[in-house]
Amino acid sequence: MTKPSFDEFMHTALNDEQSQPAPQRDLWQGVERAINQAQPVQSPKQSNWQKLSGIAACTFAGLLAWQVIMSQPKQDSLANISAFFEQQKQSLLVQYETQPALTSDWQTQLQELEQAELAVKLALKQDPENAALLNMLAQVYQQQLDLINKVHEPRWQQI
Repeated sequence: MTKPSFDEFMHTALNDEQSQPAPQRDLWQGVERAINQAQPVQSPKQSNWQKLSGIAACTFAGLLAWQVIMSQPKQDSLANISAFFEQQKQSLLVQYETQPALTSDWQTQLQELEQAELAVKLALKQDPENAALLNMLAQVYQQQLDLINKVHEPRWQQI
């Protein structure tokens, strides 16, 4: 008994119709129909046009978003800064409301600082990019907080 070579084994296995199962129905007709059926072919011009319009739409949306972000008036950031400061100021006033103040005229000083704050804000409406005015406003805010803290700090009461 000699063993058949691999090539002989493959040749007999592929040519032996009894070893391969027969399909229950003829599938080649459906395959032929699917191949021969006309498929809609996109022209390269149409495909390129769609890509170009998609890129243009994305670019437009990006530029629009950038314009909206950059055109936000500086008053919004100024309003946010002012709101943050007011929140800090109110929390200090609530914190120290039960403590007696060291001086009686601190509220008039606070009102003068508030008037200075309003004057700087009015000037900033005319020139929102002015760094000197923004610096002055920050200093006025800090002076108000310092005044409230210093008037109510217990360590000032010690000698």
